[in-house]
Amino acid sequence: MRRREFIAGLGCTPAVAAFSSICACNAFAADTHWSYEGHGGPNEWAELDAANAACSVGTQQSPINIVDPIRATLPPLGINWSKRADAIVNNGHTIQVNVANGSRLIAPGGEYKLVQFHFHHPSEHQINGKTYPMEVHFVHANAAGALAVVGVLIENGRANAVFDKIVSTMPVTEGAPVKIDAAINPNGLLPPKLTYYRYSGSLTTPPCSEDVDWLLLTHPIQASADSVAAFAKLYQDDARPVQKSNRRFVLRSG
Repeated sequence: MRRREFIAGLGCTPAVAAFSSICACNAFAADTHWSYEGHGGPNEWAELDAANAACSVGTQQSPINIVDPIRATLPPLGINWSKRADAIVNNGHTIQVNVANGSRLIAPGGEYKLVQFHFHHPSEHQINGKTYPMEVHFVHANAAGALAVVGVLIENGRANAVFDKIVSTMPVTEGAPVKIDAAINPNGLLPPKLTYYRYSGSLTTPPCSEDVDWLLLTHPIQASADSVAAFAKLYQDDARPVQKSNRRFVLRSG
């Protein structure tokens, strides 16, 4: 998950400036090249740019393997998303869907705006050591610049109409955002039950900033193996390896 990519969706506001010195107008130009393998891969992220120091020295890095979460009384997630997205982009690291104003999340940390969602193959988080075929991250920000990310694991199974539409219309080469098919409804990528794991973590790509309230849903959704394979033709591995939990508490709702 790239901090600068959703910053571009927020624009150069005081809230953005509070958590990034790079404005939307020059965000992409300022990026240092990084990758998921080989030179510039996860083990080298901190060496590519001083701004990425947290990638190696941070103590609350994401993703993690979730083991023995603590049952807790957490409020239900209030998801009020628009039934339509705005644009889709192949940004060179994943397929990302940008969302227009009007989609909200009420979470333990308060109210947030949904900015974008994007995909990882395979999943970044693990549950008791299990890696899922894919994971989708719904990135939210509030007026102060605080982040909340709702993660949804994807397993092979029944076809998912929304994911199928994304795969069939996603740009196959890196480029600028293009208008998205009106049939793509973000709500179609949620399971019926919205219980979740909560922990304090980070962005899972450079600069690995430790300012993310992670809300990983406990129930996965299903997608057809064919659609997962189609995504993998573009991005075979765009997942950061799991990081040390460093004795962080992981809470579970429900």
